[in-house]
Amino acid sequence: MDAEIAKTLEIRELRSEYRKYLQQLGLGANTVNTSSNDAFYLWKNVSKEVFWEKILSDDFAVDYKAAMIDALRANSKGNPESLVSGYMSHARKFRAFLGEADLVHREKSVPTIRKKEVEDIVPTPSPEEVEFYLKQWDELENYHLQEDALDKLFFTLCPENKEMSDILLKVATLNDFYSTNIFSVYPVAKHILSLQIDVRLKAGDVTLVRDIQKVTINGVEKNFYSFATKYCSHHNPLEYPIYDSYVEKVLKHFRDRDGFSKFSNDDLKDYIRFKGALVDFGKFYGLDQYNLKQIDKYIWQLGKKYFPKKY
Repeated sequence: MDAEIAKTLEIRELRSEYRKYLQQLGLGANTVNTSSNDAFYLWKNVSKEVFWEKILSDDFAVDYKAAMIDALRANSKGNPESLVSGYMSHARKFRAFLGEADLVHREKSVPTIRKKEVEDIVPTPSPEEVEFYLKQWDELENYHLQEDALDKLFFTLCPENKEMSDILLKVATLNDFYSTNIFSVYPVAKHILSLQIDVRLKAGDVTLVRDIQKVTINGVEKNFYSFATKYCSHHNPLEYPIYDSYVEKVLKHFRDRDGFSKFSNDDLKDYIRFKGALVDFGKFYGLDQYNLKQIDKYIWQLGKKYFPKKY
C-alpha cells in the first residue's frame, strides 16, 4: 500500500488492510493477530503523528527503536530492552507492507518466505503468548489426552520404581508415545531399577537425569538424554522440564535474538544448565507466574510451529 494513502486511513481501516497483507503471506493466525496489534503500538500509546514519523524515518532502525523503548518504559511493566526487538520485527513487516502494491485492488503472487524471515516473526514471549499456547494445548485432544494417560500411569498405577514390571511399562509407554528411539527397553528399565531413584525423584535432584541417560547395551554406551528428562518429568513435572529439539531451537533463537541468557549450544545437553536456561527465560520475559511445566508446554508448541523438523 502506498504510504501516502495509508496515512489518510483511520487505524481500524489500516489494521484491516495490514491483516490482509499478512494473511497473503501465509502466516499463522496467531502471528497475524500479534503483528496487526503490535505494529501500531506507537500509534495507540503515543500518537498517530509520532507513529508515522518514526515508521517512515530514513533512519528507521535507530529512530523507531528509540521511540519504542521510551513508549515501553512508560506503558509496560516488562524490560523495554528485551521487549523492543519483537516490536521492531513487526514494524519491519509493516514497512514492507507499505512498499507493496494495494492488495485490495489487485492480485499479486504470494512472496516466498525465507527461513530467516520466519525466524524474525516468532512472537516475543509474554504472558499473553503463554496463555494462548496453554489454551491451544488443552483444546487439542491428542496433546492433553496423551498427557492424561501418562499421568494415570505414573501417578496412579505405577508411581514407584521398585518393581521391574512397573518400570518396564513406563519406559515402553514413553518410548512409544514420544518415539524416543530406544530399541531395547529392558536394559533401560534394568538400569533405572538399579539406581533406586524414588527419593531423588521426589527431591527434584537434577543430577538424576545424567545418571539415567547413560545406559550400556550390548557393550555400547547409549545416551538417552531426552528420554531421561521425560522419565523424570512425568514423575515430578514441576522440577524436571523436558528437553526436546523444539525446545532447544526456541531457546537458542531467543538467546541469539534477545540475549536472555548466556549458554553455549552444548550447554543445553547438560541438564543442570538446560534447566537454568529455562529459569532465565522465564525471568527475562516476565513469566514468573508460570511454572516450568507450563513454560515447557508453551516453548514446545512454539518450536513445533516455527522450527519444524525437516525429513
